[in-house]
Amino acid sequence: MKPGLPTAMERPHFIGIGGAGMSGIAKILAQRGARVAGSDSRGDSETAQALRAHGATVHGGHAPGNLADDSTCVVVSSAIRADNPELARAAELGIPVVHRSDALAALMDGLRPIAVAGTHGKTTTTSMLAVSLSALGLDPSYAIGGDLDAPGSNAHHGEGDIFVAEADESDRTFHKYTPQVAIILNAELDHHANYASIEEIYESFETFVAKIVPGGTLVVAHGQEGAAEIARRVAGRQGLTVVTYGEEDGADVRITKITPRGLTSEVTVVLAGRMLTFTVSVPGRHYAHNAVAALAAGVALGIPAHNLASALGKYTGVKRRLQLKGEAAGVQVIDSYAHHPTEMTADLEAIRGAAGDSRILVVFQPHLFSRTQELGTEMGRALTLADASVVLDIYPAREDPLPGITSEIIIAAARAAGADVTAEHDKDAVADVVAGMAKPGDLVLTMGAGDVTDLGPAILARLSN
Repeated sequence: MKPGLPTAMERPHFIGIGGAGMSGIAKILAQRGARVAGSDSRGDSETAQALRAHGATVHGGHAPGNLADDSTCVVVSSAIRADNPELARAAELGIPVVHRSDALAALMDGLRPIAVAGTHGKTTTTSMLAVSLSALGLDPSYAIGGDLDAPGSNAHHGEGDIFVAEADESDRTFHKYTPQVAIILNAELDHHANYASIEEIYESFETFVAKIVPGGTLVVAHGQEGAAEIARRVAGRQGLTVVTYGEEDGADVRITKITPRGLTSEVTVVLAGRMLTFTVSVPGRHYAHNAVAALAAGVALGIPAHNLASALGKYTGVKRRLQLKGEAAGVQVIDSYAHHPTEMTADLEAIRGAAGDSRILVVFQPHLFSRTQELGTEMGRALTLADASVVLDIYPAREDPLPGITSEIIIAAARAAGADVTAEHDKDAVADVVAGMAKPGDLVLTMGAGDVTDLGPAILARLSN
């Protein structure tokens, strides 16, 4: 076995192994020599196939018989319900149950971790670090909440001593990590099933910061209200270096210029008194800030700034983050994971800046009843940045419906703000609806964290016909 494999994870079983976070940990364990097994509702998915290529056993569906008697642990995420039959079987056999975050924390042990946190931008920033550090030959390990390109590219076991991890605040599991460098991109009220107020969000991020190892560094957005509030609260902590970044005066890494160049940006920063200009190969101010956060974090680990800045240009995007799905009949179809109003606004502004005179048409699928209840009005207002939108029913994910909470909340808010919005309850009809709206030169954005991403190929096929 390769070094660094925790004994308790020699024969792990993952319930929901195909999930974005779970599949990455399973892959790293397989690469370290573990005998990995697991189950997923989509046993034939591309992610499942990629895991099988690394020697993992992946069962379709959930059943007690999927769990081998000699499994050393069962790994679960917060999305796994207590009545899962494999959990019940684990209890019968006395097999320890390990949360995904504990498994990831164990994999970081003995390495130099960078943990990327924030309400938005985690996947992009983690990916930027993974790609740029790899381009420099440092061969980092990494675990990302989305695929870089091919299925299964969300994680890697490297021979280097750096581990880059996306740190999820949604269920407070990022409290398990002890990074050498932590990034806080932003802090806003979200994940309403787990946080009742912005104060709880701040307290949770403070706990995360307290886990940074003595002598470590916090990289934090200077101009974002929530992140700046956390920086104020932790200022002066002994053994912690705080590095701020942003466009505002007073930022330690100051962004002096962001120049849009089609679907890329040129970014100029002043770092330690020196000016540095580099290219970010994705559009928009939001992504430029993510790249500067990655730059500051790498420098905190001792990587020369000019080397890392050049390597950041190797990053060309991640699946579902303004990913071009294709073009048909003169219409480009782009996929966006944005599901919070701030993310929606950032992606729409980025596309607007790159689109010129082209129309932007959005197919938006709200994600979670609780999020729609709290932020539906703001989601509707964000859609005013599109020329026209089609809004689908709420994607429930792990939640049960809430009385009176539907996508009509978003639609009403959008129309009240002057947006052109069409409601569509039949997902299978969307391709025809969009084909009837789109004209050559238009950009179509499929947007949301659910299965709206599946509509891209259907829209392209319909446009081709």
